[in-house]
Amino acid sequence: MMEQKIKQDIPIGTNIREIRRQRGLKQTELVRLLQLEGVPMTREALVKIERGAQHIQASQLRAIKNALGVTYDQLLES
Repeated sequence: MMEQKIKQDIPIGTNIREIRRQRGLKQTELVRLLQLEGVPMTREALVKIERGAQHIQASQLRAIKNALGVTYDQLLES
């Protein structure tokens, strides 16, 4: 079964980038945390997600939420 992808009609990527920066994490550090959780992610994919150029998968969103220690509401704020 294909995993659900979330269309970025709200600034999910921008929110991820801002929160990541507030936490003092570099893109490579966040990607490493996601990989440790078993979520396949490359820095290039994270860059595209943060720019809104690539849809984010539900599992990626969940892992990013956990890695950044935030709520879904914080990630989905418009």
